[in-house]
Amino acid sequence: MGAESPVDEAALDEAAETIDADAIAELAREPPAASPERPLEPTDSGRTLAVASDAAFCFRYPSLRERFDGAVDPFSPLSGDPVPDADAVYLPGGYPELHAETLSDSATLDELAARAADGLPVYGECGGLMALSESLTTVEGTTYGMAGVLPATVEMRERYQALDHVELRARRDSPVTPAGRRRRGHEFHYSAASVDGDATFAFDVERGEGIDGEHDGLTEYATVGTYCHAHPESGAFDELLAD
Repeated sequence: MGAESPVDEAALDEAAETIDADAIAELAREPPAASPERPLEPTDSGRTLAVASDAAFCFRYPSLRERFDGAVDPFSPLSGDPVPDADAVYLPGGYPELHAETLSDSATLDELAARAADGLPVYGECGGLMALSESLTTVEGTTYGMAGVLPATVEMRERYQALDHVELRARRDSPVTPAGRRRRGHEFHYSAASVDGDATFAFDVERGEGIDGEHDGLTEYATVGTYCHAHPESGAFDELLAD
């Protein structure tokens, strides 16, 4: 896990002289009411991002809806929905381990595997990486077949395997990042992925754990699976939907 950087004491002294801590505390006593997130709604205008959206894939930033307003098409692998006719597919994080048996039997994952092999860009974050892998083993030791797009097997662990801010550098062009560009995000997961010896990665890890401590962004076809959760403002989804 990443180590904390020391804080310059002179900077702390200057902050103590200039920050009105009492005013900040007063503002924090009454936080603003959170506006409910708008549900994802399908659309048929412009370039479209298909987003897995159900109890197994439920972690996504609310700004995803804002950034792709009018270009998001949700589908549920748990319900066996067909993969939407979209320009790219996004499988966000969530809890596929809690629904592994249902996902293993889902025709959606079979279709997704076929579409990925045909070159459809697919981006999986954490839970999405797990679902795109060959298999998922629960903490009870039961192994379920997943989509089989990425050359990895995933096992759930009792203790979290990573909890950190992440900084990655793209080692090659991929559907989500051009070579050389940095990508920042966060990781928090209880699973561990074992990859084939000839696996191809999109990123070198400069901070965080990634998939094997040194790399992240397992790739196959035009599919990328990563443990890094990227904010939509990072540009990952813009690259995914680029012409």
